[in-house]
Amino acid sequence: MAQNIYDDPGFFAGYSQLPRQVRGLVGAPEWPAIRAMLPDVSGKRVVDLGCGFGWASRWMREQGASAVLGIDLSQNMIARATAMTRDPAIRYEIADLETLELPPASFDLAYSALAFHYIKDFDRLARMLYRALAPGSLLVFTIEHPLYMAAAHPRWSHDEDGRKTWPVNRYFSEGERQTDWYVKGVLKYHRTIGTTLNTLMAASFSIRHVEEFSPTEEQIAAVPELAEELERPMMMLISVQR
Repeated sequence: MAQNIYDDPGFFAGYSQLPRQVRGLVGAPEWPAIRAMLPDVSGKRVVDLGCGFGWASRWMREQGASAVLGIDLSQNMIARATAMTRDPAIRYEIADLETLELPPASFDLAYSALAFHYIKDFDRLARMLYRALAPGSLLVFTIEHPLYMAAAHPRWSHDEDGRKTWPVNRYFSEGERQTDWYVKGVLKYHRTIGTTLNTLMAASFSIRHVEEFSPTEEQIAAVPELAEELERPMMMLISVQR
């Protein structure tokens, strides 16, 4: 079973204050890049994996999706998503992505934002999603960038010229990593870029697009702290086709 850190009261209180949770998708700097990777969702059956507060689930319906299933391990997340949703075509379920099974060919799009790096058995998940998608369908997801993930306790340092540097610890040592984020001992799983992409291809997916997200000049002008994202990638965005 995946670690259910989002039901920890201290973690949930801090997480709920993030701009992407207060403002929704417009509070996520990477959202324009993700949106450009998504297909026309009109009439599609969508599964939102690690749906959180349901922002993407509701957006999919606003764009014409026929039905959306939002899945999250956290009771807190599902309770908040349910309270914020008034659409009978959106259904939320509490489930563990480590063991989740979906019916064959039951969805036309699978979407996930910043959830898969909590999954230990990514190979099992990828193969299950391949079966759950109709032929030609897309899986579009974001994860913490493996370089960012490799810095288990990242802290900026400076080189001899005073320039910021970012530590990368044991990049090729894949597996469990723990970090402190609102609470101590948040458990994630590090995989290299190669392992991530090869796992998807081994599950029979075809790679459509891979993007290492960086903010635009306009985004940095509006939110200056985003300039740090130019020093090292924090997120990787991936689209694959069944």
